[in-house]
Amino acid sequence: MITRDVRLDEKEAYNALVHHPVQSWEWGDFKRKTGVEFVRIGVFDGKRMKAAFQLTFHPVPKTSYSIGYFPKGPFPNSDMLKALGRVGLENRAIFIKLEPNVTTQEGERAISSLKKKFDLRPGRTVFTPYTFVIDLAQTEEELLVKMKPKTRYNVRLAERRGVVVSENNSDAAFEMYLRLTFETAKRQGFYAHDEDYHRKLWGMLQPAGIAHLLTATWRDQILVSWIVFVFQDVLYYPYGASSNEHRNLMASNLMMWEAMRFGKRMGCHIFDLWGSLGPDPDPKDPWYGFHRFKEGYGGELVEFVGTYDLVVYPQLYSLIRLADVLRWKWLRFVAQFR
Repeated sequence: MITRDVRLDEKEAYNALVHHPVQSWEWGDFKRKTGVEFVRIGVFDGKRMKAAFQLTFHPVPKTSYSIGYFPKGPFPNSDMLKALGRVGLENRAIFIKLEPNVTTQEGERAISSLKKKFDLRPGRTVFTPYTFVIDLAQTEEELLVKMKPKTRYNVRLAERRGVVVSENNSDAAFEMYLRLTFETAKRQGFYAHDEDYHRKLWGMLQPAGIAHLLTATWRDQILVSWIVFVFQDVLYYPYGASSNEHRNLMASNLMMWEAMRFGKRMGCHIFDLWGSLGPDPDPKDPWYGFHRFKEGYGGELVEFVGTYDLVVYPQLYSLIRLADVLRWKWLRFVAQFR
C-alpha cells in the first residue's frame, strides 16, 4: 500500500470511498474557499485507490506550527496513522485531532490497541460525541409510531393548520434561509457561521447535489428553513432556522417529519441528526431544548468513539494543552461577572 495526494481526475473514486459530507471532495473545496488549508490523501494498492480521507490545517498564532483536524473519517489503522504522522510533520502540525465517524461499540477496543503503537491521547471535542440516528428503512407508519405522542400530535397539528414543506433551492429561498439563520442565532443566543461561510458552502455543495434547502411555508410565508445534506445514502440535518412568528403552528415539527420523508424519497436509509446531548442530559444545558426536540422523533441515541489527538511534537503538545486549560479557566472566571 502507498499513500499520496489524490489527483483531480480521481475525484469520483475518492467520493465513492468516503462516508461523510465533511470528508467529501466538495467539502474540501469549500473549506479551501474559506481560506483553510487541507490535504486530501488516497491509499493505493497499485493503481487502485482503496481508502481516502482529507484533513485541514489551522495555524497556531504567532508560530510556524499548525494543528491538524481530521473529522468524520474512517476508523484509523496503523497505515493511516503512519501516513497522518508524515503529513503532520510536512505541515508542522503539533498534533492532528481525529474524530472518527465510528460508534463506541465499533472502535473502543481497536483504539486501545493503537495507543500502544502511537501517541494517541484523549482530546477536546469539536464534533458532538452523540447523535440521534433514525432508520429510514422503516415504513412511514412505523416511523410515526416510534415518535413521542406529543411530537406526533404537533406534526398532525401543523398539517391541519396548512403548513406545507417542500424543497426550494431558489435564490430567494436561500436569502430567506440566511435571514432566518441570523434571527434564530440572535434570539436563542447561539453561534452561527457568518454569511460568507453559508454562501460558499451553498455554492459548492448545492450544485453537487449534496445540499438541499427545505422550507416550511404558511400562507406564502417561510416560517422554517433547513439545509440538509444527502451523501452516500445518508440524510443529515446540519443547519436549521425558524421565524419567531406563528410558532403555535408547529412548523418545525412538521419540517422534521417531512425531512424524513424527503430522505426516503432520495433513497437514504439513515437520517443522522448531526449531534445531540448524551444520556440523561442536564435540563439547564443551553442545548437541552434542541436535544428534546430531536429525541421526540424516535431515533436511536448513538455515541461515537471519541476525540483523539495524534501527537506529532510531544513537548509542544504539552505546552499547548496547558495553554488551552488556562484559557478555559479564565473564560469561566470572566463569565461569573457577566
